[in-house]
Amino acid sequence: MSNHIHRVVIAGGGLGGLTAAYLLRSVGMKVTVLEQANELGEVGAGIQTAPNASRILINAGLRPQLEAIKTQPTSQVRRRWSDGKILASRPLGDTLWQEFGAPYWHFHRADLHQMLVDVCSDPTLPGPVVDLHTNSKVATADQSNPALPVAITEDGRRYEGDVLIGADGVHSRVRAAMGMSEEEDLLFSGQMVFRAMVPGEKLKADPATRFLWDSFHSTMWYGPGRHLVHYFIRGGEYLNVAAALSSDVNLDKGWTEETTAEEFIRAFGDWDSRIASILEKAEGPILKWALFAHRCNPVWVQGHVGLLGDAAHAMVPFQAQGASQAIEDAAVLAEELAVVDKDQISAALLRYGAKRAKRAGMVQEASAQNAHLYQLPDGPEQELRDEKLARFEGESDVSYEWLWNGRHEPMSPAYVFSKGDRPALARLQDE
Repeated sequence: MSNHIHRVVIAGGGLGGLTAAYLLRSVGMKVTVLEQANELGEVGAGIQTAPNASRILINAGLRPQLEAIKTQPTSQVRRRWSDGKILASRPLGDTLWQEFGAPYWHFHRADLHQMLVDVCSDPTLPGPVVDLHTNSKVATADQSNPALPVAITEDGRRYEGDVLIGADGVHSRVRAAMGMSEEEDLLFSGQMVFRAMVPGEKLKADPATRFLWDSFHSTMWYGPGRHLVHYFIRGGEYLNVAAALSSDVNLDKGWTEETTAEEFIRAFGDWDSRIASILEKAEGPILKWALFAHRCNPVWVQGHVGLLGDAAHAMVPFQAQGASQAIEDAAVLAEELAVVDKDQISAALLRYGAKRAKRAGMVQEASAQNAHLYQLPDGPEQELRDEKLARFEGESDVSYEWLWNGRHEPMSPAYVFSKGDRPALARLQDE
């Protein structure tokens, strides 16, 4: 590990930015996080972490905190839209621990986010406490001194560091400051999403939906032009429901609307009646929004400035890998910066981008493929898909073995964050 303590400024206090902040703190970096919101938090929705992400967080010493807030599904289930017929089922739970050495977990996003805020702020943990700033939207970056990039907030405050990381989301201002055009790079996916939260007790009380409670699954329903996902969070307190529909209308960037359970139900009115029975029990705001994704881009860094998470590789959520890929970014970033002096930061960031861009790009492409695969019309192609699903080899061109092992190259081991007597990042093999 370098004897020099780098100062790292991170634009964005979401899951990716805070994971990076914690891992960087753990290897001795002085980290400042600039978050645009009035307070640190996440919207009330579910999130899934596959073994490739869970492994990193567990090996970073966070297993007790994760165990306190996780829900562990017993299996992944795929169902047919019209009658709920099970097309495929794959055991998760203890099976994944045995196969991959890490779990598939569900969380409430707000719980996972708060846990990361807590470990960034805890003075009893190793490394300097992370300096967290709210009401601090980064507007641009000043790279006039390439070795000391400066994040500039909308109200003119300047935060200088040895490294600046843009983890500021799909509309990243750090990305724009690097000369990348949102107009050219951020594309409408042709998909819109509904999201709702359903109290578990309501599902448990209704015979039509009791089957969900009897065994906690991560479930997806496939149908023509639409698909729907649901899973429990907070130990069954809520069922998180998200559905994607193809859209012929080119929706605007940032388009989001609050809607109703009735509209959600109408969108799936010809599906298995149990879908309506689930959705009619929804509570709280029901939202719909347009999905946008970045073109795959191999350029993630510019001098001492780098991108992370959606700022680098915004993707459609059709492998549940958006946050997991951001967590992988954070681990590799911390690993590279932990072992260099200040005059080697540019080279370290280039290695970070080289290691992560190819894999993240493959996941982007695979997620886009799944939009087509999940929503096939009934017919020969759909029947072939269902045969493949029955073998549960994965859905797109990437296998679950490759994805969940966290491999950056098909034949090389993952980069993992390990914790012994003192926080350290272990490289298993040079690429």
